[in-house]
Amino acid sequence: MGTSLLSQLKQMTTVVADTGDLDAIRRFKPQDATTNPSLILQAAQQEDRRERLARIARGSRDIDAAVDRVAVDIGSEISALVPGYVSTEVSARLSFDRDATVARAHSLIERYQQAGVGAERILVKIAATWEGIEAASQLEREGIHTNLTLLFGFTQAKACADAGATLISPFVGRILDWHKAHSPQADFSGHRDPGVISVTGIYDYFKAYGYPTIVMGASFRNTSEIKALAGCDRLTISPKLLDELDTQQGTLARQLDGHTAAGSGGAQAPLDQAAFRWQMNEDAMASDKLAEGIRKFMADQRKLETLLEGLSQRH
Repeated sequence: MGTSLLSQLKQMTTVVADTGDLDAIRRFKPQDATTNPSLILQAAQQEDRRERLARIARGSRDIDAAVDRVAVDIGSEISALVPGYVSTEVSARLSFDRDATVARAHSLIERYQQAGVGAERILVKIAATWEGIEAASQLEREGIHTNLTLLFGFTQAKACADAGATLISPFVGRILDWHKAHSPQADFSGHRDPGVISVTGIYDYFKAYGYPTIVMGASFRNTSEIKALAGCDRLTISPKLLDELDTQQGTLARQLDGHTAAGSGGAQAPLDQAAFRWQMNEDAMASDKLAEGIRKFMADQRKLETLLEGLSQRH
């Protein structure tokens, strides 16, 4: 029997599980794991967690504390199953508040440390707004690692790298969704996929100009997108697509290679706030998807808050 595509991918890219499902993490044995409000909500709805969540909810001083305690509780379990990073997200409600994001990140790290998980294992996940990037810059200077998420274009990626972010999560599938909605007759297969093109450009720029920020492709719609980004630093993949890769045979060719990445014209100067906001305004896709992503994460967080409030009232 040949080697699965997943096994081959692991030889050139660090595979990360995009899930809060502990059984899936045990099965696929990823290096890292990422969560977000939607995934935490899915995990929290599992019946075997209800009593535990009820105790957390009843023992929390307010709903924000309860949500963070649940995220850290699940993240701590995940940390025992993976050798690398666990990403835990700051509330999407704070996406435009630098100081509140920094304070919440400190709280998450403190909760993890109380649970016996060191700060070096945690990536604090923050939306890549201007305020989120500024918060990440401060946190990185303090030694707290960050993962900048809801990232849809070069402007955000460049600002994150200049801020010293440990890792960025450019979204592949959601970029494709936007372009398919606006150009339904276009061929976006293979290397024509605009999400693949975006991540490839970001990766090549970072490698050509020596940025240490890790590029982790995220939000995949199919295995073709994953195969087109083989060789990227990291790829965070859902259990469904991990399973597909694990059952597929054949030869997986490296597509991205930091040793051959080439830039053109020299590295660009860091962006100030005005330039960042202007460039984002000019990029309709990135602006649309960033705003939509924050709304969707917040909608799932509200569902989680409602669930926890209900559990806290049970005796």
